[in-house]
Amino acid sequence: MDLDVDTVRVARSREDLALAPGEVLLGGGTFLFSEPVPDGVTGLVDLTGMGWEPWTIDGAGLRVAATCTIEQLREGPGGLGGSGVPGPYPGLAIVRACTDALLLSFKVAHSATVGGNVCLALPAGAMVSLFAALGGSVVVWTPGGGARESTVVDLVTGAGRTTLAPGEVLREVRVPASALGARTAFRKAALTALGRSSAVVTAAEAEPAEAVRRVRLVLTASVPRPVELTVPAGDHAALDAVLDRVTDWYDDPHGTPVWRAAMTRRLAHEVLEELG
Repeated sequence: MDLDVDTVRVARSREDLALAPGEVLLGGGTFLFSEPVPDGVTGLVDLTGMGWEPWTIDGAGLRVAATCTIEQLREGPGGLGGSGVPGPYPGLAIVRACTDALLLSFKVAHSATVGGNVCLALPAGAMVSLFAALGGSVVVWTPGGGARESTVVDLVTGAGRTTLAPGEVLREVRVPASALGARTAFRKAALTALGRSSAVVTAAEAEPAEAVRRVRLVLTASVPRPVELTVPAGDHAALDAVLDRVTDWYDDPHGTPVWRAAMTRRLAHEVLEELG
């Protein structure tokens, strides 16, 4: 861990989030502290001092602060706790599977944040898998006091790339109330039992179109950025047709493109069958 920086300051108001030259935002820091400090970075601005409520659920749905830790998410919304039972919110049944896919130690889980995982935009970023399947959106604070919204799917543009501009801050992730009541499913493939995800398919029941039940599937880990597919429930031919149009398969030591494509197709059909 190389912490060769000149300053570390704790943000306690929105005004404190204005970055000076060389400063970058710090969430849980579990990834940042595992790598050499990037060239040009001379200071860190700690978001955890903002005091944001980790998560809330109301009539509009679920709101998860960017600084909510993986452990707070896993133990909190929907009464998941140690039982893994999502209580009145069946849509949250995949929270535990997605957080487990990160393969975190308990120490890292208490520090790593939801916002940090989303902003890293790693192909195997499990928080992207989770919130994209639930039709989630993000609220981004822009410099000068404004804000903008984006879907989670659109926020991530590639491996390690997002639409976040310099000075923008991910404030929270929002999940609509309709998704909290939807049935959900999760599948993962990896080269080893405890290996990094090579292919992940998350899915949820989508809003019906013309009385036709639909399923929204999201492909992650096997592709550079999340791919969202919506097909009629139980229509495996339609699923094959949309999968045939996916050609940008990720290639790294955790799996070849051909293998990832085959595993993703298998997992997607399993998910569609489960939610059919």
